[in-house]
Amino acid sequence: MKNSSENRRQELEKYFDAKGPFALFRVAQMKRAWQQSNRRELTWWENTYIPSLFTGIWLTSKHFFYNFTFHILHLFGLYKNVKAAVTFEYPEKPRPLAARSRTRHRLTKREDGSPRCVACMMCETVCPARCIEITAAEHPDPHIEKYPAEFILDLGKCVYCGFCVEVCPEDAIRMDTGKLDIAEYSRASMIYNKKRLMNE
Repeated sequence: MKNSSENRRQELEKYFDAKGPFALFRVAQMKRAWQQSNRRELTWWENTYIPSLFTGIWLTSKHFFYNFTFHILHLFGLYKNVKAAVTFEYPEKPRPLAARSRTRHRLTKREDGSPRCVACMMCETVCPARCIEITAAEHPDPHIEKYPAEFILDLGKCVYCGFCVEVCPEDAIRMDTGKLDIAEYSRASMIYNKKRLMNE
């Protein structure tokens, strides 16, 4: 009986080891227990949610009247240096994108119009979604070892992680087209071949 309780104690000790694999789990449990025991009780007035309601109305009104005032002043050429919130009327006026935004893929070309890709399969290997399929073939130019006879990219599977761009040694694939709209009417039209990727 003693041996059984000793084994049980040793088994439980791993959950309390400060450097063990369960240390973070234990810390999270302790934080949750502390928050529950130290949570302040709401007063009767706070339980009515009236203060929260008025706080929300005040905050919304503050933003509305601030933006409204400066938009009116901008119409008369005043306070142009102060920005006010703007609604972008998409798709006629698309929202400006950051320079590092990852958008739809494209294959870059050489001077002669052929793809820069040398079919090294690095993008296909690193892709976590397995959405790239490359068929390699011998290049007619003896200075270039291979080229992609077929390059298939399934945007329906793509997670836009950008790994393919980072790993490419030839800078053959990029995600800088600025196109975010990839909606299609069929599953098959989400699959991009080499020609379609080079024309992006």
